[in-house]
Amino acid sequence: MADDYYNILGIDKSASAADIKKAYRKLAMKYHPDKTKGNKELEDKFKKISEAYAVLSDSEKRKQYDTYGSADFQQRYSQEDIFKNFDLGDILKEFGFGGGGRGGFSASFGQAGPRGRSGFSGGNPFFQNVGGGFGQQRAQPRTPGKDMEYEIPLTLEELIHGTKKTITISQGGATNAIEVRIPKGLTQGKKIRLAGKGEPSPHGGPAGNLYIKSKPVSSDGFSIDGNDVFLTQPVKLTQALLGDKLEIPTPSGKTMNLTLPAGTSHKARMRLPGHGIPHMKGKGCGDLYVVITIDMPKKLTEKQKTVIQELKATGL
Repeated sequence: MADDYYNILGIDKSASAADIKKAYRKLAMKYHPDKTKGNKELEDKFKKISEAYAVLSDSEKRKQYDTYGSADFQQRYSQEDIFKNFDLGDILKEFGFGGGGRGGFSASFGQAGPRGRSGFSGGNPFFQNVGGGFGQQRAQPRTPGKDMEYEIPLTLEELIHGTKKTITISQGGATNAIEVRIPKGLTQGKKIRLAGKGEPSPHGGPAGNLYIKSKPVSSDGFSIDGNDVFLTQPVKLTQALLGDKLEIPTPSGKTMNLTLPAGTSHKARMRLPGHGIPHMKGKGCGDLYVVITIDMPKKLTEKQKTVIQELKATGL
């Protein structure tokens, strides 16, 4: 289960930027490697609070985190994304921790140990490369592999309930099968990211990302527009004129009773709220729209002609 950044810092979701910084400072003073002296469990704690602060102190990252939630945010954003434009060294200097030279903070995080051994970082590129005070030198940037996109056809049922798909893609000349969890609501224009599942880097860098896009497939008389679903419902002329009760199938497989008002016009839309496709990153669902089409007879019996003539005489 993904960690919740607000819980890690001990704050609630309404916390201000000042509250977030204050909470991080308090925890950094407690769990900084200069204080914990090689305690691996506490070092991991410091990594987590630093990651939480990197996200929540950045207004745009925080907005995305609040939108997607912990699990989906961490699926969409790599460590590189999380710590982009974030200089933890400068921030910790502000709190009174040194950032340069050998020993103390620098030796704990960087590559200052004997024979280039990485200390606290455990080889983690974040603690070696982020910020100005984690070591005596920065690693040279390595070009990541190219991102890839893959479009998956999805039925209305799969869009509503979510599904699992196994896809086969070519990566670096090799063919690989990847199981993908498709969340409900992955409608046209939306995509999910599988970090590190793209093309491998030709220069030893991280692999690119794989983006899964949806191609909704209409079926059973339903058509799809975003999270809304449309159903064309033919009715007889007399039903449109006099009104009627209709039994309408819904995208979830259930049926609903719909009152057709007297005098309904051709191509009239009747909305059934909340009976469309769930929203991928929010509450509720789209709507079901029933589009009424009046089935005009091409031939009339003699009796029908007589009745229509009588109606015509009444001014109808």
